[in-house]
Amino acid sequence: MSKELTALEANHTWVLTSLPPGKHPIGCKWVYKLKFKSDDSIERYKARLVAKGYNQQEGLDYFETFSPVAKLVIVRSFVAIAAAKGWSLTQLDVNDAFLHGELDEEVYMSLPLGYKGDSKLPHQVCKLTKSLYGLKQASRQWFSKFSSTLLHHGFTQSKCDYSLFTKTAGSTFIALLVYVDDILIASNAPAAVTKLTAFLDAKFKLKDLGNAKYFLGLELARSHQGISLCQRKYTLDILEDAGFLASKPVKFPMEQHIKLSRDDGSLLSDPTVYRRLVGKLLYLTLTRPDISYSVSRLSQFMDQPRVPHFHAAHRVLQYLKGSPGQGLFFLTTNSLQLKAFCDSDWAGCSDTRRSVTGFCIFLGDSLISWRSKKQSIVSRSSAEAEYRAMAITTCEVTWLLSLLRDFQIDHSMAALLFCDNQAALHIAANPVFHERTKHIEVDCHFIRDKIQAGILKTLHICSTHQLADIFTKPLGFVPFSHLLSKLGVLNIHSPT
Repeated sequence: MSKELTALEANHTWVLTSLPPGKHPIGCKWVYKLKFKSDDSIERYKARLVAKGYNQQEGLDYFETFSPVAKLVIVRSFVAIAAAKGWSLTQLDVNDAFLHGELDEEVYMSLPLGYKGDSKLPHQVCKLTKSLYGLKQASRQWFSKFSSTLLHHGFTQSKCDYSLFTKTAGSTFIALLVYVDDILIASNAPAAVTKLTAFLDAKFKLKDLGNAKYFLGLELARSHQGISLCQRKYTLDILEDAGFLASKPVKFPMEQHIKLSRDDGSLLSDPTVYRRLVGKLLYLTLTRPDISYSVSRLSQFMDQPRVPHFHAAHRVLQYLKGSPGQGLFFLTTNSLQLKAFCDSDWAGCSDTRRSVTGFCIFLGDSLISWRSKKQSIVSRSSAEAEYRAMAITTCEVTWLLSLLRDFQIDHSMAALLFCDNQAALHIAANPVFHERTKHIEVDCHFIRDKIQAGILKTLHICSTHQLADIFTKPLGFVPFSHLLSKLGVLNIHSPT
């Protein structure tokens, strides 16, 4: 606490003053936390002074609050490209990041507990000159300060994701990704990284964590073959919290012919246990495409979870017990061509009869993006459901192509889109509209424009080799394990 107060004073976070008439100070409190390393050992004890931002009034002491953070597909793409290009991956952590943001609004705060202040001032309060953790605008002001510093240093901000910055100087390329106060740097020149780190340390006090090993709960391990990305510690924490560390493992996450419905079974007496578990599993899908369909299905019952839903969630835990260290593997030998597989399960939701979209996108042989999601409206045919899935996949592919240009990866070849529905491919290739396709006319034009521009090339694939099938329905062990082996998923902690 003493170190925190000393840092706040050195940063000139506030000035002591008397409270002006008509003004109301917001409160503050101390928050204590243990910071852990990836091996579960304690890194440090932490005390942080936090403003009670919930007492702020919009339009009076704050206006805009939005601040961009990196999309997790960007993180996977970032690591996959670094692996393929042989770039270094360095991680930085900014000390007290939010304290660097400068406030535009007039905010008064009561004195922190343990801080004496100036006894000569009547009704003394802290007038904040810089942002503080807990303020509604704190993250926005920090990102504004950090991004403007990078832009003045010659970086270019990506239009695909505002948290990505790149800089090219001759043959030197450097990319920086920021997620609040965690920073990931990739570069083909280690000397440039050292110079950038020194510059940022002079502007913002930071910790150089060296080669990236643990970023946002994602564990990175590098070898001459590639980079592994997994969440083993997080998985074990989920299993321990749920009491499943000693459970009997199963080989696939959801029973093949299970029919989960909103109305089957009795309601849970305490739905928060289910919601908490599914919320944790959702974050685990960042590196576990194998549970994406199961977790997506379970998340549809968060409002009124029932006993069968809870049992299905427990089966996912049993599956994780058998492979807690499983994750993605990004190869060093990679063509960097985008390949996408899309599929749908027509009327797959028994409650709404909406179809389920599934897609997976590879950068060469590295899986960087996937989705399992119920479509927003009911499709009248399997071709229509498949075409909607193609449209969603095309949007993601188009966005990824723009992202690759930020990394100076020029795609002269069209991205490949594999689909196992001949009718949907026919609609994409032929400008013919009729009664069955009028509901997807906008999607038709969008996909055809990309095909005609040479950005996208659609190809038919037989259903047995449709990798996106794993994201649309529960599968038995044989098809599940077959498709999973094609996704580039690897368990580096397994002895086999």
